[in-house]
Amino acid sequence: MGEPIMLEFEVKPLDFLAAGEAAERVKETLKTLGLPSSICRRAAVVAYEVEMNLVIHGGGGHMVLKVEEGQITIIAVDKGPGIPDLSLAMQEGYSTAPDYIREMGFGAGMGLSNIKRNSDELEIETEVGKGTKLVSIIYIK
Repeated sequence: MGEPIMLEFEVKPLDFLAAGEAAERVKETLKTLGLPSSICRRAAVVAYEVEMNLVIHGGGGHMVLKVEEGQITIIAVDKGPGIPDLSLAMQEGYSTAPDYIREMGFGAGMGLSNIKRNSDELEIETEVGKGTKLVSIIYIK
């Protein structure tokens, strides 16, 4: 691989019609690069969950895909409410999504745990009232 590839996406809050489009572009880009399907799948899961968190919880935000020799990095930044209890938020099934979001089939509380499961490295910086930054790294093996 030569120069790093970088894609950037703006994700709007509560835009469920467009939700998933950035993750789909991530998946198609990685497939075009000829990366193994298992790596593409893991990155697509991370990108989708990150995008949905921006849509549902983050008040929208910014997502970046960076592909370079040996690794894929997915970064999400929002200026939402932040996560008051990160360890609780990492538990499967824990969700702060309101009922109307759950009634649409979203907000099941699997987002962060799915991101962790599909990342080789995961770093989350969050501050209540200021927002959250998430960095997921997937090694290309």
